[in-house]
Amino acid sequence: MSDEEDGGSLYVLTAVLLTPAQFPSVLGDDFPEACAHLGVRPAAEGYGLVLGQDEEGARWTVVVDDVSLVAMAIASWDCGMEYDLSPDERSIVASLAGWPLELAVATPGIAEPHDPQQGADGTGRVPLSPPSADAWGAVQRRMGADQIAREWADWSGREPSDGGQAAAAHPGLARALKEAAGYTRTPPPPGRVRSSFAGDEARTLRVDGPGWSLVARTTGTAFVLLDEEPGEVLQVPSDGVADLPEVPELTVLLAELDRVAVRPA
Repeated sequence: MSDEEDGGSLYVLTAVLLTPAQFPSVLGDDFPEACAHLGVRPAAEGYGLVLGQDEEGARWTVVVDDVSLVAMAIASWDCGMEYDLSPDERSIVASLAGWPLELAVATPGIAEPHDPQQGADGTGRVPLSPPSADAWGAVQRRMGADQIAREWADWSGREPSDGGQAAAAHPGLARALKEAAGYTRTPPPPGRVRSSFAGDEARTLRVDGPGWSLVARTTGTAFVLLDEEPGEVLQVPSDGVADLPEVPELTVLLAELDRVAVRPA
């Protein structure tokens, strides 16, 4: 595809969706925060993020408003099919230096991936970059929840002593559950509560709030990660937390969260 900034070419390596129901967790706790991270307005229909290299090997993230085209490309690639993702230049919303995600691939025949100099995209901002693996904070907390969702079969079968703490009355867990329950009464920003198909009539829930992330299956198992507990995974008791009358038992809470969640189209 053409690069709007200088008329050169962008060699596409991958693409991801940026919609209220599906966006890279590294970008924020919700869809508006993710959009703000990239400097675009939170349009209800969302965007596609196209990651590639220019002819010099520099990393670029191109934000396009042709969501259907990007979704079709991703679906084709997931099925092992080739798809030439070449969005029309008129669909380009922004061209940002760098990549927000770690990619282990590169375009054959050109220079190794590298960031263009600061300001090369006309914004004056530092190029986008993947989060550090050596720190713990909001980004790593959300990524940890994503990993549990991907490896659900392993995590759901563990006893609390095998990597997941059973944490009845843990203050951070109590705070997270209270705020999650609040979402069922007062709708949070789009993307704070997301639901995706998990098979056997179950749904996977991803819920985020200030300082916490929850990942669960509507069948009744849930884990919470906290900013103040680096690397720790707290398992939610099935009967909730006894001293929090405003938080229902877990299966009820998850059903109510699923009811208010945004879902992929």
